[in-house]
Amino acid sequence: MTVPAFLLVLAAGVASGAAQAIDTQVLGSGGLTRIELSSFEGEDSVRPLTTEALREAAGVPGVTGVVADYPATLYAEREGTYDLGSHTLPAGGEVPVVAGRLPGVLGARQVVLPAEAQGTDFRAVLGKTVPFGYTRATGAGTGTSEVMRLEVVALYDPAWQVDGVGGAYLAEATAAELAAARAGKPVGEFRARDGAAGAVVSVGHQRQVAEVTRALQEAGFAASPVSDRVRQLPGLFGVADLGMRAGVGVLGLSAFVLGWVRARESARARLESFAVLRVLGSGRSDLRRLLLGEAALTGVVAGGIGLVLGSGLSVALAGPLSGVLGLPIGLTDALPGAGWALAAVGLPVVGLGAGVWAGGRAALRQDPYVAARACG
Repeated sequence: MTVPAFLLVLAAGVASGAAQAIDTQVLGSGGLTRIELSSFEGEDSVRPLTTEALREAAGVPGVTGVVADYPATLYAEREGTYDLGSHTLPAGGEVPVVAGRLPGVLGARQVVLPAEAQGTDFRAVLGKTVPFGYTRATGAGTGTSEVMRLEVVALYDPAWQVDGVGGAYLAEATAAELAAARAGKPVGEFRARDGAAGAVVSVGHQRQVAEVTRALQEAGFAASPVSDRVRQLPGLFGVADLGMRAGVGVLGLSAFVLGWVRARESARARLESFAVLRVLGSGRSDLRRLLLGEAALTGVVAGGIGLVLGSGLSVALAGPLSGVLGLPIGLTDALPGAGWALAAVGLPVVGLGAGVWAGGRAALRQDPYVAARACG
């Protein structure tokens, strides 16, 4: 009983940590009221996110704002060897800031960096204006290095990796300027013809998300609610979630079978004692209650041990899994919910009890006087 309970709790803890991590990163930034637009290069059926297209998206009833993302690259111009992917600051600007402060609107020459990335500690440059290098294309496969000076206004937790490891976040206009330079085009032309790599559409209320998503899709956009990410857990966590649900059936069935066998063996092993008790006036119900009490105690102990061991391992795995998957999982988030903890302890008790009840009926059916004489 301990092993199935342990596996159930471990799977529940991992799945719980995953769900909480995704909830924190995706929904914590207002994801419930946001829709993602994607642009797939070379896909004719998907509408490019050009200036005109984004303007049309902003005009859909229910939409309160559209923030386009223009990926590019910022690299060390003087000190350091970092090479940071740059993006537009996420809609709402909700990044886990650990130092500095995000302004209400990020300025054209301001940047938000990870506290540390690629061996470089950016805490030393917080609040300073730092030169960054970027590439301006001059032809097919050729380009020149130019410099952009940006003020580092805030640093965020490096574990927050929504856009990959070590992203630099800029105002939309600045991000577009860098992307246009990399493409070797004027900003206006780049935004009007090439368009953004993605965009986030904000709506007024959660109940409008489905309707606005449908309207955007009908207009040719590749649109999907941000909250859908929560239902698409990463592979490892998806397996854990499936294993957690399968574990309930395995644990319950194992407990029932074990209870059945245990009751029959216990009754047979103590046939003489039970026969004497019945001759002295104890009924089958009294003996059955004795067996049920033993089963309940066994179930609680086995489930409790499984709960403790499974919770401990789940918490121990929180750190390694956070690093591997880029999802910051808190230690308390890796604990199974109250419902799963109760299932880990309760299912062995219920299963053993049911097995004992069924197995005990057959084992206690024998006539006590016959049993007593058979035992001498």
